[in-house]
Amino acid sequence: MEEKTSKRRAVSRYALISEISVFSALIVISFFFFILSPSHAAENDAKNAAENDAKNAAGKDTKKEQAPTIITSESLTADNKAKTALFTGSVIAKKADTTIYADRMLVYYSEGGSGSNIDKIESDGNVKLVRGDRVVTSGKMVYYAGTDKTDERAIFTESPRAAEGKNVVTGTKMTYYMKDDRSLVENSKVFIVEKEPGTQEKKPQEKKKK
Repeated sequence: MEEKTSKRRAVSRYALISEISVFSALIVISFFFFILSPSHAAENDAKNAAENDAKNAAGKDTKKEQAPTIITSESLTADNKAKTALFTGSVIAKKADTTIYADRMLVYYSEGGSGSNIDKIESDGNVKLVRGDRVVTSGKMVYYAGTDKTDERAIFTESPRAAEGKNVVTGTKMTYYMKDDRSLVENSKVFIVEKEPGTQEKKPQEKKKK
């Protein structure tokens, strides 16, 4: 009897150990299936993509992309030593949403890491700057590209005139700060065309009781 009892205890212990081993194996297998499952892989891919997007956005913020300046004219005379370029005849300079027209433009530039950077532009003869609804005309204009310490600006002289819609501003000298979209005008004269007042609605008259 004692031998049978001991054998039964050994068998039950073995069965218990076997059940624990199988249970542990199932947990391990299910864990590996969870790691290798498509949903878990998709979550990892989404996290990695979000991290990469954040890094790329931070990189774009640190590196400011500058729009190129495109200048066309009938003739061009370049002086590499003086780092100047003279454009004459129906000159058009375009950068982003700003376009400048003139009969003559003298461009001063400097050599940068990956190319040339425009520092200053002297324009004269039928000068016109167009930016959105704003149009500025004058006899001469000097454009400064600006640096970290100075603002990008254009200075108009010789009867400058700025028009936006039907409103007109004139003066002896205009300084237009491009980034801030603001102007400083000396000896200014402003012509403001007011909107026509809308017709007032007539209140309905009450009928008199008889």
